Order: sequence, then C-alpha cells, then structure tokens
Amino acid sequence: MSLTSTAYRHSAFLLLLLVYQWVSAQQLPPQKMEVVRLAGLDSITVIPETADSAAGKNTLARAANPHRVWTVAGVHAGLYAGSLILLNEAWYKGYPKTSFQTFDDSKEWLQVDKVGHAWTAYQLSRGSMASWKWAGLNEKQQVWLGGLSGFAFLTVIEFLDAHSAEWGWSWGDMAANTLGSSLMVAQQLGWKEQRISFKLFGTSTAEKMLKDYNGQTYWLSANLKSFFRQSKLPPWLNIAVGYGADGMYGGFSNTWTDESTGISYDYTQVPRVRQWYLAPDIDFTRIPTKSKFLRSVFFCLNAFKLPAPTLQYSNGKFTFYGLYF
Repeated sequence: MSLTSTAYRHSAFLLLLLVYQWVSAQQLPPQKMEVVRLAGLDSITVIPETADSAAGKNTLARAANPHRVWTVAGVHAGLYAGSLILLNEAWYKGYPKTSFQTFDDSKEWLQVDKVGHAWTAYQLSRGSMASWKWAGLNEKQQVWLGGLSGFAFLTVIEFLDAHSAEWGWSWGDMAANTLGSSLMVAQQLGWKEQRISFKLFGTSTAEKMLKDYNGQTYWLSANLKSFFRQSKLPPWLNIAVGYGADGMYGGFSNTWTDESTGISYDYTQVPRVRQWYLAPDIDFTRIPTKSKFLRSVFFCLNAFKLPAPTLQYSNGKFTFYGLYF
C-alpha cells in the first residue's frame, strides 16, 4: 500500500475522530450537578442534582431519557453514514471493486499503523460511551454500546477495504481494533474509570504527523494517583510509555513508486528503527472544573499526549529530550 493513500486515509480517520470527540464532549451533563470524586469524564460519576442527592443520598442509577437515547442514536447513525459515504467518494470510488479479499499487512510500517488502529478504536469507543452516558443508560449499557460502536465503525471500514482492489481485509487491523475497544471496556468494567489513557502525539509538524507514520507516536498514559490512592501525588499526574518508528519510506521496505509520476525510489540505505519512550503526562479529565466548556476541552485533549521531557530508547541507544514533541 502506498504512503500517500494510507496516510490520507489515516488523516480522514483522525479528522472524523476529532469531530466525534467534540460532539460527544458537548453532551456532558448540565451545570447544576453533583460531582463525585473529580471533574473529569473518565474518572467521575456525575448525576443531576435531586432532592434525594441534596439530602446526601448519592443515587448513582438514573433512568434513560428516551429523547436523548434517540438523539445519540441519530448522531451515531449520521456520523457513521456520512463518514462512510465521504470515504467511499474520496478513496474507494477511484479503485476497482473486487470480491472479498484479504491482505496481510501485519509487518507494514513497523506496526505503527496497527497501534493507530487501536488508538482510533479506543477513542471512538470512549466518545461513544460518553454520549450514551449523557442519554442516561446504565453503566454497563454505556460501556458495551460505546465499545461496540467504536469497533463496529472500523469493522465497516475493513469491509470496504476487503472489496477494494487497492486494499483488502486485514486480520491485523481487526486485532488492533479489538484491542483498542477492549482497553476502554475492560477498564470501565473493572475499575469504573479509565486509569490508562491511549494517546497520540506527533514527532514533528502537524502536517507530517497526519501524513507520515514516522511522525506519529502513540502512548499508554497511566494515572499514578488512581493506582496509589494514599499518595500525595497530584490527581492529574501520569506516567506514559510511547511507541513510534522512524526511517520508513514504504510500508514493508524503503522502496516505493510515486503514484503520480510512476518513478521508483530506493532508500534501502536508510535504517528502519523502532522507538520507545518514557515521559510524564497529564490526565486532563482529572483537572477539577465546573465549566462545561472546559470539561469538553479536557475530554478532547485527553486523546493527545502533552509535550514533556522524554527519555527515548532506539537502535540500542538512550536519548534524553528536554521537551519532546
């Protein structure tokens, strides 16, 4: 698969995800509320203020709001249908259709694209869960519908790939999608919160981050206070482990052909290397605030890693960055 086609499809997924995250974040509960623990969507129970709660009875269950349920279902359907139509028109329409076919891309891009699939599934599931929470569904319904929504959307994309001559059904992609959605579901069912956030940040300019797998770093960011509750650590402080790669000019090797000119290139002299990172981070959702706008902003920001001092391990060497982007 070419760098250009792969990168632009990934850019579309990222743009869709940002829109979806913002729409979901806008569907947080209204200003008049009780905040149990912290004011972050991933780590609190937020319930409307009632006479019982005012009297100190923290009733965690609430009835589903039929109007909101239909609203959320409509938003899901609209975003899914609209994005699929857009993707079909922008990419798949220009390539010949074929019968169902598979494509083994498990070794492509040093698996950075697979980690990207997992991140996308996690974030779509997280956003979907937030919207179902706003609709008033009980906790298990929120979690399972959120996880299945993120997974289902990417599965449909995989079916489109399977019937396009340019791509194909990828079991590696499906495994990554499953892992991403499962990370959200397992934490919410087990811990009732997202203690480990799945984040993305670019290693260079925003344009390169979107168009080049060399410019993407993915992070698992663990909240320290949630694991060490008796400590005096700030509730928003995280420690993150990241993964990326560099020196990649093609999916499987550093040889590729420019689709627009037909010219072939050979950069096999450039080593393809994996990169591992360790850095502090912030869980924005654990910053206390009563502002609905800030909660929405923090919810969206928590999909991305904060630039920070970072230790990198790659090609047998350690490198320290005072501020890593």
